[in-house]
Amino acid sequence: MKINLIALAVAGTLSTTLFITGCQSASEADNKQQLQVSPLSANPLFVASTLQYQAPDFNIIKDEHFQPALEQGIKEHYQQVLMIANNNDKATFANTIVALETSGELLNRAANVFYNLASTDSNPTLRKIQGEMAPKMAVHSDNIQLNSALFSRIDSLYQQRQQLGLSAEEIRLIEVYHQRFIMAGAKLTDQQKAQIRLLNEEQSTLTNEFSQRLLRLTKEIAVVVDSEEELAGLSVNELRAAKADASAQGLEGKYLLSITNTTRQPVLAKLENRELRQRVWQASSTRGMSGDNETASLVSRLAQLRAERAALLGYDSWADYTLAPQMAKTPEAVYEMFGSMVPAVVANTEKEAADIQMMINKTGADFTLAPWDWAFYAEKVRKEKYDLDAASIKPYFEFNRVLEDGVFFTLEKLYGVTFKPRPDLPVYHKDVKAYEMFDVDGSSMAIFYADHFAREGKRGGAWMSAFVTQSTLLNSKPVVVNVMNIKKAPEGQPTYVSYDEVTTMFHEMGHGTHGMFSKVTYPSLSGTAVTRDFVEFPSTFEEDWAAHPEVLANYAKHYQTGEMIPDELLQKLLKSRSFNQGFDTLEYMAAALVDLEWHSLPADAPLQDVAQFEAAALKKHGVDIAAVPPRYKSTYFAHAFPGGYSASYYAYMWSEILAADAFAYVQTQGGLNREIGMKYRKTIREVGNSVPPMEAYKAFRGQEPTTEALLKRRGLD
Repeated sequence: MKINLIALAVAGTLSTTLFITGCQSASEADNKQQLQVSPLSANPLFVASTLQYQAPDFNIIKDEHFQPALEQGIKEHYQQVLMIANNNDKATFANTIVALETSGELLNRAANVFYNLASTDSNPTLRKIQGEMAPKMAVHSDNIQLNSALFSRIDSLYQQRQQLGLSAEEIRLIEVYHQRFIMAGAKLTDQQKAQIRLLNEEQSTLTNEFSQRLLRLTKEIAVVVDSEEELAGLSVNELRAAKADASAQGLEGKYLLSITNTTRQPVLAKLENRELRQRVWQASSTRGMSGDNETASLVSRLAQLRAERAALLGYDSWADYTLAPQMAKTPEAVYEMFGSMVPAVVANTEKEAADIQMMINKTGADFTLAPWDWAFYAEKVRKEKYDLDAASIKPYFEFNRVLEDGVFFTLEKLYGVTFKPRPDLPVYHKDVKAYEMFDVDGSSMAIFYADHFAREGKRGGAWMSAFVTQSTLLNSKPVVVNVMNIKKAPEGQPTYVSYDEVTTMFHEMGHGTHGMFSKVTYPSLSGTAVTRDFVEFPSTFEEDWAAHPEVLANYAKHYQTGEMIPDELLQKLLKSRSFNQGFDTLEYMAAALVDLEWHSLPADAPLQDVAQFEAAALKKHGVDIAAVPPRYKSTYFAHAFPGGYSASYYAYMWSEILAADAFAYVQTQGGLNREIGMKYRKTIREVGNSVPPMEAYKAFRGQEPTTEALLKRRGLD
């Protein structure tokens, strides 16, 4: 998942990203000169980092530096915006749009560092700052987007954009600004703007509170196990890790099973103890429904708030509002996409469930398949069908080898880029590793941080973000981070990753290179600043290279012997890729449909009972299979509620249509080769949002995509 942390902090939408970008203006330089005589001059965030590409100097940045820098950044940025809005000269592209693009340097720098660390290496101090800054950032966003004088200048440029002699990228930038201002409420009356401000402030406060509660819940719901016997099925290394985790929490002699952010828990595929499997599943699936850190009340209120905001802006629902600027355009288009797939997906899932029930009966057990049984017995079915034992595969998927000989190898083959470790660059945690990316001609392109291991203080899931975005206007090169939550092996032991984690590593690097390959002028159009239902296309496209024979042969090597994965085992793995796709697809679709239903509520709808609402939504769309719950239930749906994917979780499937179609096309062009890779890089990765998404896709593919390749990719054709 690609996430823009600044945008989420401000208002939960992409509409704010364009305001917190830029370089130092003359007025800001004057302000900084004055600051040099104040105590704030000791704050490293007040000046650009002297490290390469302004990579943050984590050796000197302290928690106490963030709030002063953020608050001063807001003041400086707002003054710069007022100067632009109140300029007596006629609006021009330079004195309005470019001026906005080059404003807010301090705020941009401080926010990029702060919100990344608040998600990856949080602590009580950062969480307190985040809570205090959330409403202030929301107000700041509104002060800009609801400024009538500023919108008047942007609107005048928009009306005459074709007569100004501008480049295609400049016209595109004006159109992006204009649309985002209107969707923020720039055309509303003063009374309506006041209402929008109140709604935005409350939404910002609630989304921040949701994130904080989820973070606390992750620690709170971890399952404590008393004895090793209960953990039958886990490997020696996994037992050691569980014991070490318990010890770290002061639970000597016990074992701790951490809960990941999805309903499905990886450990359920291994635990032989059915009672313990049920405990783990229920800890996951019921989180947030009650207790001090319940999130159910936040879910229903956030859905209501968003519906009210959409109504003020002239839309029937938040889903209608959110999808208007996306490729999908309307909720109906998304419902139609899912509806066309439900029969095939449900049929596949029911077939898989029947096979699993048969396996349960075959092993002599006497119970009906439940959600906590699926993964455990699915592995038995997989082993029987494909003679494939997941444990026998793991030694061939050692973390470092997957990253460097798999992910990096693929990027070099396709795009000509290479990665060099940069141990000299400071990092924010000892488990983070810094790299420098070089182009095919040897020129330096970007700094990349790999932050792949789970730890306390990191929110669940996987994502990409940036400390610095690319822009030729600002002469800035990208500084990007990939984040995951892989369980790290005990010290001295190799960390093995599952094949799902392998594909996620490729996926997140797809986002990473989308940011690092960017070659645009304006920061608001840079890299991943595209629509939600396009941003997941480059990342999903990258996933399938993980299974490409040449790529696998390079990284799937035994950790101890270095021998390549045996061809027989490899073929079993490749053939098993379509296994369990009914389950995988249905649990995703169920979550996406629940998200869309929440955000299709009208403004006058009352607060909803979360459990009843979810059940009704699943039944309405025919995806209510008891053994296959949604990938995320509402109370821990980080994408849809605190995150920026409200009414947009469908985007993964929409983007997958593009990705599957593009990957199939690449195979007709010779597959893993530099020529087609460079074409893809130039037409998709380098252009950011400077070209409308479908135009970019057609420039690469030559036509619009079809769903044929998607159905084949998921084994549903």
